[in-house]
Amino acid sequence: MSLDGSHRWPDRSDSLADKAGLIGWFATFGVLAMMALVAEMTTATWSLREAALVALVAGLAVFAGLLLRRHQLTDQSLAAERRQLSTAVNNNPPGRVLYDATARIVICNQPYLDMFGLSPDVAKPGCTMQRLIGHRKETGSFDGDVDEFCNAIIQKVSLGKATRQLTEAPGGRAIEIINRPLKAGGWVATIEDITERTRAERKIAHLAHYDGLTDLPNRVLFRERLEQALEAMQPGEQLAVLYIDIDEFKSVNDALGHPIGDELLKVVATRLRDCIKAGDVAARLGGDEFAVIQTGIKNRSETTELVDEIYAAIRQPFECAGHLITTDASIGIALAPGDGTDLDQLLQNADLALYGAKGDGRRTHRFFEAGMDERARARRSLELELRQALSDGGLEVYYQPVINLRDGKVSSCEALLRWRHPERGMISPAEFIPVAEETGLIDQLGLWVLNTACAEARHWPDHVRIAVNVSPVQFRTRTLALNVAAALAASGLSAGRLELEITEAVLIRDDEAALAALHQLRNLGVRIALDDFGTGYSSLSYLQRFPFDKIKIDRAFIRDLASSGASSSIVQAVVNIAAASEMTTTAEGVETEQQRNLLYILGCTEMQGYLFSPAIPAADVRHLLLSHRGSAVSAA
Repeated sequence: MSLDGSHRWPDRSDSLADKAGLIGWFATFGVLAMMALVAEMTTATWSLREAALVALVAGLAVFAGLLLRRHQLTDQSLAAERRQLSTAVNNNPPGRVLYDATARIVICNQPYLDMFGLSPDVAKPGCTMQRLIGHRKETGSFDGDVDEFCNAIIQKVSLGKATRQLTEAPGGRAIEIINRPLKAGGWVATIEDITERTRAERKIAHLAHYDGLTDLPNRVLFRERLEQALEAMQPGEQLAVLYIDIDEFKSVNDALGHPIGDELLKVVATRLRDCIKAGDVAARLGGDEFAVIQTGIKNRSETTELVDEIYAAIRQPFECAGHLITTDASIGIALAPGDGTDLDQLLQNADLALYGAKGDGRRTHRFFEAGMDERARARRSLELELRQALSDGGLEVYYQPVINLRDGKVSSCEALLRWRHPERGMISPAEFIPVAEETGLIDQLGLWVLNTACAEARHWPDHVRIAVNVSPVQFRTRTLALNVAAALAASGLSAGRLELEITEAVLIRDDEAALAALHQLRNLGVRIALDDFGTGYSSLSYLQRFPFDKIKIDRAFIRDLASSGASSSIVQAVVNIAAASEMTTTAEGVETEQQRNLLYILGCTEMQGYLFSPAIPAADVRHLLLSHRGSAVSAA
C-alpha cells in the first residue's frame, strides 16, 4: 500500500505475509496429525516413543497458533504505522523525497507534488530521479539540463556530501533544495518554500544600506559606492564628491513639526535623484545631510553645472499640509584625484569645503581649496571659545541709542552683543554670530541678551524702550514667546517697553507660521520692528499682512541719501507707507548732519548711528540717559 492508497510499499510486509501463510499451513497440518494419532490410540496400544511423538506434534501445533496470532498483531501494527507515517509525511510543510542508493524514489510526499504541480502517477516510489526532474521540466518548474543536474547531485551524495540549490517555482516563489546523504545509502531531499524568508532577508539587507525615510543609499552604501568609483576611475577622468547641507532645516522642524520636516527631506531626495545621471549616486548621510558622487567628468565646469541644476531643483517651493515651503542648501565639493584619491581624505576635504560654504553665509557652494583645513580649525576653536565665554561671563551687552528726530530725545536703545576676547580683543559679531547660528548656540546667546537687556532697561527712564534682535533660528523655536514673557516677569519691565527686531529672513521660510508667532508676541504687549527693510524679497507684502510697530530703513539707503540716486525716493516711499499704517520709521547708520537733516525733511521718525553715539557699555548708557534727560539734540 502506498502513501496515497494506490501504490505498494516495497518493505518487509510481503515477506511477513508469506511467512504467515507457512505458519498457518504448518499449524493446520499439526492439528490434523494430532487428531489422526488420537483416533489411532483408541484402536491400538501406543509405545512410549509414539506418545512422545504425539506430544511433540501437539506442542508444535500450539506454537504455530501462537506465531500466527503474533503475526496478525504485527501486521496490524505495521499497517497503523504506515498510516501514521503517511499522515506525518504528507502533512509536513517542506517537500521531502527519499531516494535509495540507485537514485529511485522510496517516498515522495504530497507537499512536494503541490509545490511544483507534479503528477502522483509520475512522482511515485520506483521513479528515477532523472524521470522526476524531467517531469518538472515538462511542467515548467525546471529549466536546466536534467542529466547534468541529476549527475552532479548523485556524485556528491555518493561521496557523503550534502548539496544545496536555490531555484524558482511557478509564481516567482523562491525554493531551497537540500540533499543530505544517508549512511545506509541513498539520500533525503528537503524542498522548502523560502519566499517569505528571502523577502525578509532582502528587506533587512536593504535597510542596512538604504535610508528608511528617503530610500536613498545611506552612509554605509555611499562609502562602498565611492570606493568602487575611485577604483574604476580611468586616467584623465575626475570624480566629484558633493556634500549638501539643507539650510535652516532645524527651523522647519521646530516651527512646523517633524512630519513636515520629513516631507521636506523626501522632496529634496527626489529632486537630487532627478538631477544625477545614470551611474552617479545620491545619498542621505543623516539628518539634513546629503551627498552626491559624480563620476566620469572631464573638468570642473561639469560639476558646476550639476551644482546649478541642484540649486534650481531644491529652491523650487513645494506645498505641504497647507504650508508653502522653500529651502536652500550649502554645498561643499572635493574633486579626485586633485583633492585626494584616498576615500577618507576626499570626504574630509568635501566636508571642509562645505564648512567653508557655511562660513561664507550659506546658500552657496565652495570647492575645496588649500588652507580650508586651517580655517576650519580656527572656526572650531572660535566655537569652543564662544561656549566658554558664554559659560564664564565673557560676553557683554552694549547699547546704541535711537534719537527722535522731532524732539531730539533718546526714545530707545538697541541691545547689541559684544565679545571681548582675552587675547584677540573685541571680536566682531559678524564673525561669531554665524558660528552661533550654525552650532545652535544662538538660542542660549539670544536668551541671555534678552534677559540682560530687560534687566538693564529697568533702570532707565520710563519713556526709553529697549530693542532686542531676534535671529531667524531663535525666532522659530516654539518657546520664544514663553522666553519673552519670562524675561519681562523676571526683570519687572513692562511689555510695552520691549521692542523685538526681526529681519525678513524670519518670514521668508514659512510666513504663515512666522506670522502666527508674531501675533503671539504681540498678544504679550511687546512691540515688533521690521529690521533692514528693503534688503529682502517681499518687504511690502509683509507690511500688509502684519501690523509692525516700526520699520528700520537699512543703512544702504541712508549712505547714498544725499546723492542724486534713488535712495531719497525710496526712503520717502517707506516713510509714506509707514505713516499710512501708523508705524514709526528709524533710519540706521546716520553719520552726518546732512543725512539727519534730509531724514527730518523726508518725515522719518527716528535715527540711529555714529552721529549721535555708537554702541556703548551699560554703565555709559546709564550716564548718557541721565545727562540727556530733559535735553535734546537740536533739530534742523
